[in-house]
Amino acid sequence: MHILFVEDEAKIANFVQAGLKEQGFVVDYCDHGDEGYGRAMNNAYDVIVLDIMVPGKDGLSILKHLRRAGRNVPVILLTARNELDDRLEGLNLGADDYIAKPFFVEELVARIHAVVRRTTGERQNVLAVGPIKLDRLTREVSRTEQVIELTTREFNLLEYLMRAPGRVFTRTQILEHVWGYDFNPNTNVVDVCIQRLRKKVDLANEPSWIESVRGVGYRFRKPES
Repeated sequence: MHILFVEDEAKIANFVQAGLKEQGFVVDYCDHGDEGYGRAMNNAYDVIVLDIMVPGKDGLSILKHLRRAGRNVPVILLTARNELDDRLEGLNLGADDYIAKPFFVEELVARIHAVVRRTTGERQNVLAVGPIKLDRLTREVSRTEQVIELTTREFNLLEYLMRAPGRVFTRTQILEHVWGYDFNPNTNVVDVCIQRLRKKVDLANEPSWIESVRGVGYRFRKPES
């Protein structure tokens, strides 16, 4: 899942980012409310983890403007405040959950999965295309019920492609969404990862489920009707 994380306390930001990435999340991080709001408005995220007290637009202002703009992305508020009024204000503005500092990353991960289940439903957490099935919560991939062992990067790449079978993704798009930061556009890390993934999900002497589109990028093949 692709997470936007807005937090201005460096120590918290570092351990949360590390913990989320260990769990396989792709994390976009910023420490200023104005930048966070801009990213939230211009990108598609699965969840936003938002500190209330950030410079620029504060967390509650960001949340309010997102909801007014019709953005229904799940939002989890982080706060050091313990007053009931602050928590109620966030929930009334449309927050899906809140978590008070200090906290364990494991708890935040559990809250993320919980809000995704509530907002998208269990069935949408399972992607199934042809014989390939991917569970976004258990992070299990199988082909005709046989489990396929993938690395975190391979799983994230497969999930990204399987979200929209038939849609062509450029290498730049894949780098930004799967690797989570900009690479030299001439790098071959996408191609290398695609080749490893094909060896694991495809069967010999059968067309690959991950198709190359010459000069553009890659797409996950739609099953024949």
